[in-house]
Amino acid sequence: MFAGLLEVGFTTALRLSEGFSRLGPSLAFFMCAALSFLSLQRATEEIPLGTAYAVWVGIGAVGTLLVGVALFNEPVSAPRFVFLVTLVGSIVGLRLFSP
Repeated sequence: MFAGLLEVGFTTALRLSEGFSRLGPSLAFFMCAALSFLSLQRATEEIPLGTAYAVWVGIGAVGTLLVGVALFNEPVSAPRFVFLVTLVGSIVGLRLFSP
């Protein structure tokens, strides 16, 4: 889960870096990306690769969507909300039913 949260960090920093033209967000991007991948690798030592990857991507997608809505005024629509809830349910299901 930590790797997924770091994915939200690196996607947000990517947006704020303005094409890597801003030093602070650019450094935050590289730091969060490296830590996210290292955390994902660590997770695969405890849980199956497919589950770890799905949870990582799902948390990143949900978190990035929420950050986009909250910070960057991205649109919110009923279909986006329905698919967001479906994605969260899928992530929880994968984690609950993985060895």
